[in-house]
Amino acid sequence: MNNITLVLIVLLVPMFIFFIFVPYLTRKTESFGVSIPETVYDTPELKKMRKQYAYAISFLSAFATGIFLITDMITDLEESAVGILLAIVISVFILLSFLSYYVFHIKMKQLKKLSNWKQEKSQKVYIHTQFHQSKLRYSNAWFLFSIIIAIATIIASMMSYAKFPEQIPMQYNFQGEVTNWAEKSHRTVLAMPIIQLYLTLIFVFVNTIIGKAKQQINAENPNESMQQNILFRRRWSAFTIIGGILLTILFSIVQFSFMYPIPQALMIRAAILISIGLTIGAIILSITTGQGGSRIKASSKGQVEVIDKDDDRYWKLGQFYVNKNDPTIFLEKRFGIGWTMNWGRPLSWVIVILFVLITIGIVWLAI
Repeated sequence: MNNITLVLIVLLVPMFIFFIFVPYLTRKTESFGVSIPETVYDTPELKKMRKQYAYAISFLSAFATGIFLITDMITDLEESAVGILLAIVISVFILLSFLSYYVFHIKMKQLKKLSNWKQEKSQKVYIHTQFHQSKLRYSNAWFLFSIIIAIATIIASMMSYAKFPEQIPMQYNFQGEVTNWAEKSHRTVLAMPIIQLYLTLIFVFVNTIIGKAKQQINAENPNESMQQNILFRRRWSAFTIIGGILLTILFSIVQFSFMYPIPQALMIRAAILISIGLTIGAIILSITTGQGGSRIKASSKGQVEVIDKDDDRYWKLGQFYVNKNDPTIFLEKRFGIGWTMNWGRPLSWVIVILFVLITIGIVWLAI
């Protein structure tokens, strides 16, 4: 299996699948970044819009796939060239996908204005005072497994420092061949375990956000919506914990390969299996759960006379939440799966800047 095929299977195909089906995974109270009554989600007009979007993104996906396959047939790209091509294709694909989304976002806003949905029903915000006292996520104590693995890797690395080669591999290509080396030092020997600890802290942060994020309960069906949202958070919390542990194990395998004769084929298989496993798991979880638990089956009908309060004015382009009067920092995305930030709060920008600076520091340490 060559570079192009691996990139296509491991990175691009899952991304294409997710982008194609995003409109089907969002809450039924939102359509292309615009709030709607749940009762209109399955109307023929909105179904048609979702299909048209899916067809458009499918065409873009097929076009990007064609570029990769044709490039594979007529050229023999070096690893660096594959990376450049990948970055260009992904960037152009995301840009064109966003432009496609924005076309439907404008259409949706126009349809909402003409339909006067919010004039026909009373708007309410439903808040459950005990919501955040519920078990919304699994304990961060599960990440002790990752921390123990990382600390054990540090201890083993220091005890076996002499076994490390004078030139330590720092980067591999898709065939498992080393493309970048670094001279042995305590910094380079500990680079991998430090990355393990850093990733674990990120996963702990994400898991904490899952529990602390703003509650968003559908006023049309509050009881079912609350249960769906709780399950949504728990499932992604479990996925975050499992993913964090698996990635920590993968980095330990790589680190121990510097000290002991671990077959290169084993490392490659482990990396591919974990990557594909987590990707497929995320896709399955997205499809079966939906944003906010919207695809989890509800057993009762909602209140047709009320709808959620219209806060479209705070959602710029239907995707960026900007509300300086809302103390919330984290909340669900409007278009996609997961959470976003309130860009109207300075703390959101502080968090992003700190994350970027720490990441740059970790990268500097590793090279």
